[in-house]
Amino acid sequence: MIIKFSFMRIVTINKAKALHRSFSTMNKNITIAISLFGLSMFACSTVLAEDSIKAGEDLSEFKTALKLTPDINNGRELYKMCVACHGPEGWGSSNGSYPQIAGQLTAVVIKQLADIRAGNRDNPIMRAFTTLRALGGAQEIADVAGYIATLPMTANNGQGNKHYLEQGKEIFLRDCADCHGEKGEGDIGEHVPMIQGQHYQYLARQYRWIRDGRRRNADKNMVEQIQGYSLRQEKAVLAYTASLKPPAEKLAEPGWQNPDFPGYFRGWEPEPTPERRGSVQ
Repeated sequence: MIIKFSFMRIVTINKAKALHRSFSTMNKNITIAISLFGLSMFACSTVLAEDSIKAGEDLSEFKTALKLTPDINNGRELYKMCVACHGPEGWGSSNGSYPQIAGQLTAVVIKQLADIRAGNRDNPIMRAFTTLRALGGAQEIADVAGYIATLPMTANNGQGNKHYLEQGKEIFLRDCADCHGEKGEGDIGEHVPMIQGQHYQYLARQYRWIRDGRRRNADKNMVEQIQGYSLRQEKAVLAYTASLKPPAEKLAEPGWQNPDFPGYFRGWEPEPTPERRGSVQ
């Protein structure tokens, strides 16, 4: 297959190689992130054929990962694959291009990695980083999930329309709290994600994909439940969800930066996708 990446002309191959050789000396040019994005798409297309676990294949390694004690030091090393999109702090982007994953429940991260790796959840970029070449086995999966869980969260996540909060609260407590918790704290035993502190636009995109059947690993009861929501109800419940703040012990101190990545340029944020540009909140 011939793959053309016209946008890769933005940066040189030498800069991309230098990024992988020495993460700590990462060039502060904004195009570095674009280069890494392009490389990830290339890796996704060329590596998956030999390294992917097929949907329906035995996923016992992930059950094993749930029982393992994470090696946080190794998880820190593995997380270097994640920073270009999720950021060194794991806070994602407020425009919703990437989610906040900092502080996420370990079992949830393991479950999502499992589903992406097995083809049960579509995410072309993430597929490249869940191959056997990237994450060799259960211990590596447990390690990176464990490291992500240790990262403090930001309370400055992207928000929806504050005028919808009252209606959104009513819908959330009625339809969502039983699984996700009254404060959006999730359920580690059932692998239900923590959704407090998540970016509004990311929540909105995932909501649409769940509703439309694009996230095949979604809970069937949730899929059925949200089918009847009006557009106003959707915006309301998502705005309220985004307004839920993590407890103080999970939040980063003002001005905190991840000391594990001191040389990383933090001023870049990806452009919103066309479906989110100019969207009405």
